[in-house]
Amino acid sequence: MNNIIYSVIFYVLAAMVIGSAGYVAISKNIVRCAFALVYTFLGVAGLFVLLSADFIAATQVLIYVGGTLVLILFAVMLSSRISEIRISNQSVGRVPGFFITICFGAILIYVAVSGQWPVTEKVDFSPTTASIGNALLGKWLLPFEVVSILILSGLMGAVVIARRKRMPKGDEK
Repeated sequence: MNNIIYSVIFYVLAAMVIGSAGYVAISKNIVRCAFALVYTFLGVAGLFVLLSADFIAATQVLIYVGGTLVLILFAVMLSSRISEIRISNQSVGRVPGFFITICFGAILIYVAVSGQWPVTEKVDFSPTTASIGNALLGKWLLPFEVVSILILSGLMGAVVIARRKRMPKGDEK
C-alpha cells in the first residue's frame, strides 16, 4: 500500500483507540465501558497489523478481546443489579485531573516534536508467526511446557478453592 493510505488508516485507528479509551475513562456505565474497551483493544490490534506484527495482533484479539474482555462482560452481565451501579471517579476532582492531563500531554507533544529521532532505512518485515512458532517448539520447548503445566496447575487450584467455598460446612471431605 502506499504511504497515504497507511497514514489514513493509522490516524483512523489512533483516533478510535484514543476516543474509546477516553470513553472508558470518563463513562459511568460499566457495561458501556466494557464495550468501549473492545474497540480500544481492536484498534490496538489494528495498529499492530500496520506494524507487520501479525502474531502480536492475533494475540491481542484472542487474549484481550476473546478472553479477558468476554470474562469481564460475563461477570458484568450475570451480576445482579449491575445496571444500577454507577462508577464515581470524583475522588480528586475534575479540574486538577484535567490540568495534570494537559501538562503531561504538552510535555509529550514537546518531546515528540523537538526530539532528534534517528531515521532508519526501510526494513523488510517478514511474518513473525512462523519464527515464534519455531522458537517455542524448538529451542524454548522445555520452558514453554513448564509454564503451561504451571498455568494448568494454577487453574486447577483456583477450581478447588472455588468449589471449597461453595460447599456447605458438613459436606467437606
